[in-house]
Amino acid sequence: MYKFMAIDLDGTLLNLYGEVSQANQEAIQKAIEKGIQVVLTSGRISTAIEYIADQIGGGHYFIAGNGTSIYDLQEKKEIFNQCMTKEKVLEIIRICEENSIYYSVFGENSIIAKSLEYNVLVYNSENAKKAPESKTKINLVEDVYSYIKNSNQQKFPKVTICDMDQVIFRGIMQKIRQLDDIDVLEVAHMSRKQIKRGTENISLQYFYTDITKKSVNKWNAIQYLIQKLNIQPEEVMAIGDNANDIEMIRSAGLGVAMGNASPQVKEIADLVVRNNDENGVADAIEKAIM
Repeated sequence: MYKFMAIDLDGTLLNLYGEVSQANQEAIQKAIEKGIQVVLTSGRISTAIEYIADQIGGGHYFIAGNGTSIYDLQEKKEIFNQCMTKEKVLEIIRICEENSIYYSVFGENSIIAKSLEYNVLVYNSENAKKAPESKTKINLVEDVYSYIKNSNQQKFPKVTICDMDQVIFRGIMQKIRQLDDIDVLEVAHMSRKQIKRGTENISLQYFYTDITKKSVNKWNAIQYLIQKLNIQPEEVMAIGDNANDIEMIRSAGLGVAMGNASPQVKEIADLVVRNNDENGVADAIEKAIM
């Protein structure tokens, strides 16, 4: 019997419009009623995950920033943190600026960027559906380097880099990998999103990578949490779709890949279910624990 269920958000629990379906919500509630610890595990910052955790109506903890932090929802506090320093983030920004590529910096409670594009445009679109206190804070500044250098913030979960051109994207990844004490997420396929602008649907497709402190990943955060909860790795079920989910899918007792997952994720999964627009999380829960 599985006692712990780690669920990714984008491309997994959330559909193409960034929403949690009724079927997925109901399946998660059934899992919680069976005593399973349901933990959302995402690359998003804490405030963006907390909104979704409240929406599904359950869970004691969530994992943010691809494993950089664990948040206790009941105590309303962070219990684990492995963020990058300001100095390291400034090194990354310098490379991005020199190569004129889009990037966004994830602070403790906000996203810092120059403009609303790519992933930041998605967060901004989601904010339109949220109450003011639940919105993801986005700081648009002309000079990100100076803004961060002069800020009081000292901990940064990650930096995200985006581009539509795969050649340019891979070139910048190679340059950033030369820095020490960081990990660069290897992403093989494009992110695909739909946002609504009035009555119009807008499709977004782009390559992206997340840069975090060395050895940060979702599974390492899960290990910290299951030790705290006295749960064994074989009692963990992990569901995801992308490269940042590989370690937890490979290491969990049951690793589940979405139907829309990248080939490298499907290869190491124990189970492949329907895609994120066809209630794949509910499909996984029904097959594994119902």
